[in-house]
Amino acid sequence: MDGKQFHWRVRGIVGVLLVLLLLFTWVLYDLQYVHGADYLEQSRRKIAKTETVEASRGKLLDRYGRVLVTNTQSYNVSLDTSFMEDVNGTLLALLDICRAEGVTWTDTLPISKEAPFVFTFDAVSNGAVNNLYALAGSLKKLAGLPERETADDIRAAAQAGKGVSYPSAAAFLDALAGYYEIDPDLPDRQRRDLAGVRYELSLRSREITYTAYVFAQDVEMPFIVKVKESGLPGVNIDTTTVRAYNTTCAAHLLGRVGLMSSDEWNNTYQALDYPYNATVGKEGVELAFENYLHGAPGKRNIETNDQGKVVSGDDNWVVDQVTGEVLAPQPGGNVILTLDEKLQAKVEQVLADGIGGLESEDTEGGAAVVMDVRDGGVLAMASYPTFDLTTYTQNYNALLADPLEPLKNRATQEVYPPGSTFKMVTAIAGLEEGIITPDTEILDTGRYLYYDDYQPQCWIYRQQRGTHGRENVTDAIKDSCNVFFYDVGRRLGISLLEEYTAAFGLGESTGIELYESTGWMDGPEYTESQGQTWYDGNTLPAAIGQGSSRFTPLQLASYVATLANGGTHYAAHLLKEVKSADFSQVLYRYEPEVLGQLDIDPEHLSAVTEGMLKVTTEGSAKTYFKDLGVQVAAKTGSAQVSSATESNALFVAFAPYEDPEIALAIVVEKGGSGSTLASIAAQILEYYFSAGSGMETVTPENTLLR
Repeated sequence: MDGKQFHWRVRGIVGVLLVLLLLFTWVLYDLQYVHGADYLEQSRRKIAKTETVEASRGKLLDRYGRVLVTNTQSYNVSLDTSFMEDVNGTLLALLDICRAEGVTWTDTLPISKEAPFVFTFDAVSNGAVNNLYALAGSLKKLAGLPERETADDIRAAAQAGKGVSYPSAAAFLDALAGYYEIDPDLPDRQRRDLAGVRYELSLRSREITYTAYVFAQDVEMPFIVKVKESGLPGVNIDTTTVRAYNTTCAAHLLGRVGLMSSDEWNNTYQALDYPYNATVGKEGVELAFENYLHGAPGKRNIETNDQGKVVSGDDNWVVDQVTGEVLAPQPGGNVILTLDEKLQAKVEQVLADGIGGLESEDTEGGAAVVMDVRDGGVLAMASYPTFDLTTYTQNYNALLADPLEPLKNRATQEVYPPGSTFKMVTAIAGLEEGIITPDTEILDTGRYLYYDDYQPQCWIYRQQRGTHGRENVTDAIKDSCNVFFYDVGRRLGISLLEEYTAAFGLGESTGIELYESTGWMDGPEYTESQGQTWYDGNTLPAAIGQGSSRFTPLQLASYVATLANGGTHYAAHLLKEVKSADFSQVLYRYEPEVLGQLDIDPEHLSAVTEGMLKVTTEGSAKTYFKDLGVQVAAKTGSAQVSSATESNALFVAFAPYEDPEIALAIVVEKGGSGSTLASIAAQILEYYFSAGSGMETVTPENTLLR
């Protein structure tokens, strides 16, 4: 009995094993033959990774909600060589498609595109030269390079035609091509283009730069179709957003965005946890308000096939294991500026037309600033010549080479002698310090005779051999009498003059969010810094805005705004408020910042501003303002730059006279007399008051700005 049970048990175990074997065989058969193709395809899709998704950048709007800069969808080409079995073959095919479709690609290799090959160090930045040498050093196999030289040393040697301390461009290209195993029988242009792409890939992979390699940006659909049809592995078409400009004005203010450089990553954005391939503001308010506009990038899990193509994961956002937060991208805030777009466009147009119509043939450029005297907000800021942000990339080299420097914001970055527009500073200082009273009269003798060896002239004596006779401070401002202000300035002394100059914000930071030059006031400190000696007589030209004083047009506008509002010196600013991506919440609202307060006696202020009013009602500018409809207080100025050219022309103003709203400053390089700018100023003021720009529309909270 026990024997039979044993045999039955053995047979049972064998039977179970046979069944399991059959099942296992069937599973293998099913995997390999029945569903083998399906499972192979699935395995190809199961390459998982996490990618960073950049957030949509916030919009830029003017003070009335007009959209200046927004986003539009675009397509970029990126490369992942890990999916390319034949890297050179794949890239050559891609480059052929690019040439056929007229698509340009990123290539910073500083070697000319055509034979005979030469270095193009003069056309690239120091960073590009340093990248070239850093890569060559890291590859080791590019023999023939000397010890690290500076970019300036390399350029100097190239310009001198020496070429003995480093290999020729052709030899360097041969070394690159050899290292990347590029077919030496390829035509020169193809070999150079392929080496350029491989060079860019090496820069990124070896972290010589920290920027991702975007092969081509903003490509069109015909190109995308050809790339898809070619089935090039590792060549990805990425959907992204690019800035779209709804205005052609304010280029210097709005600025631009771009991929961050390695220096930006190292010095700023790495600490802020930006992905190294992020797009950031480069200039203007795009840079100034980067923290509001950028938003927070998201992270998602994606799956790719063995060709590098994404096959799933569009909404598969990563979840933070600590907080449980879904890491979807958070769009940036919408920044509302103090600018009035229509006024900005008018100021740019009037400035350009006015400069073009001046008689002076030496005129090079100019700037105009319109500021709200009640809080320092910039309503318009124009710099001429200007440029178009929509074609910036295509025209960059031409813009950079233009001797008129259209990329420079003359309103904030260029400094000019203020000329007679400075005389109100001397007047206020003289009145407040008791040097003169509103009724004090000083005799204009044509020449200022206080010093025996230095007797500067009044402009009317120089031009007509005449004088202004006896003048008080009001008439001295109207007539711009030099002798009057020579005497007041001398009696004040340079120390008090410097003190009041700084109190009005001249030669000081205005507080504007953009990069600005601060300029300087003429005086002992500046003179000695230039290795020269200051004499008491130097106070005379300083008191009338000549000498070495240099200020920006924005500073002049801020100074006149301070005068107009009675002595409150507000910080200049472009930020009005920041709203959430859907405009439902106010994230930040700018509060006026007072940089200083001058307690000016109302009688003294009235004596000075009345003189400015007389400039437009009785003086040299009255023709342009008689039919304006509002009273305007103004001051003209001219400042000599050299004896061989016309003087710079200046014009400052505020209006309305009784209840000031705006201040205005205009500077035209080598434009002649400041009175020639009165027409430009009158057109700007007429537009502001007649077009209703001064009547701000109140938008209720939680209302969509359109």
